[in-house]
Amino acid sequence: MKTLLVSIGFLAVTALSVFAAEPAKMVDTKMGKVLATDKGMTLYVFDKDGKGKSNCDAACLKKWPAFHADAKAKAEGEWSLVKAADGKDMWAYSGKPLYTYSGDKKAGDMTGDGVGGVWHVAK
Repeated sequence: MKTLLVSIGFLAVTALSVFAAEPAKMVDTKMGKVLATDKGMTLYVFDKDGKGKSNCDAACLKKWPAFHADAKAKAEGEWSLVKAADGKDMWAYSGKPLYTYSGDKKAGDMTGDGVGGVWHVAK
């Protein structure tokens, strides 16, 4: 009986980790589906980034904050972790590091799309 209870407990923990929430969500917008934080802030990609590498330096991160991952974050599926210029882990989707934009003031704002011809909403 004790073995059965331990096995059920292990299965429950394993099942919960499989269904862990993704770090961002897809939201419907006038531009179609885009990635946003759990608070609804639009996420962006930077054309000058390499696959799995952020090229947004410290000055850049002031205007384009990295979408940081918490300390317990684990890469899974299309989601990976890369180092931001500040040394912290940030989320990447399909190898592209993700950022928010300091010019977006409320959930759903997408004022960073097209800035400098190199910033785009993440889809």
